[in-house]
Amino acid sequence: MFETTRYEMGRRLRGTVVLTVGVSLYTAFIVWYFSLLDPEAFKQVAQSLPPAMLEAFGMQAIGSIGGFLGGQIYTFVWLLGLGIYFAYTAAGTIASDIENDRMDLLLSFPVSRSQLLLEKFASLLLPMTVLNIVVGGVTYGLVLAIGETIDPMHLALAHLLSIPYLLVCAAIGMVLSVLVDRAAIAERAAMGAIFVLWMVESAVGTAESVAWLRYISPTHYYQPTPILLTGTYELMDAGILLAGFLGLLIIAQVLFQRRDI
Repeated sequence: MFETTRYEMGRRLRGTVVLTVGVSLYTAFIVWYFSLLDPEAFKQVAQSLPPAMLEAFGMQAIGSIGGFLGGQIYTFVWLLGLGIYFAYTAAGTIASDIENDRMDLLLSFPVSRSQLLLEKFASLLLPMTVLNIVVGGVTYGLVLAIGETIDPMHLALAHLLSIPYLLVCAAIGMVLSVLVDRAAIAERAAMGAIFVLWMVESAVGTAESVAWLRYISPTHYYQPTPILLTGTYELMDAGILLAGFLGLLIIAQVLFQRRDI
């Protein structure tokens, strides 16, 4: 049992290391860059920007280390970058096996389609967990190294509460993976879906007439900057994301069970 998960995790190990090192280096650059800047100048720049832009890019308190990290790392890297990465990766899991005629072989083993899908999805927990633990620790150490302070509990919460969001992104990719025969199409569709959903929350959601549209975006339920600054979060939002993740995973299983391979 879990042979598929172990195999897929082994295949993802090198990519996980490369991605974790890359994000850690980017984080180091951002923290170092903050140490060179004048916080008061950034506050004046932020005051001149439209509220919609401040909300979209998480720059409400860019003059502090928490606000700067929220805007430069957690808004772009976590919400958009890693959201797209996990959706893209999940989108290729089933579709690539179907496209390359490996799925018939996999299903010839004593494993159900439901178990196969779940085990393939479970392999994504490796990069998801490693990224949050390693980058979180690196970020905290770097902030202390430049003489700044950040609440370690707030930082830990920002990473912990990102997991339901990333699970939803990956589940969106998995649904597309069982719908489409070609991996490239599924992957591009997954990338586009996450970007559009991010834009819905960032841009469309600020207009009163269509404000209700923001509730369909997973980005609406994970706001890292307030968590980093004051530890403010809604447990209900994490519950909504987890419910959305489970619903999408069930949809993917049903579609996979019914499709002709």
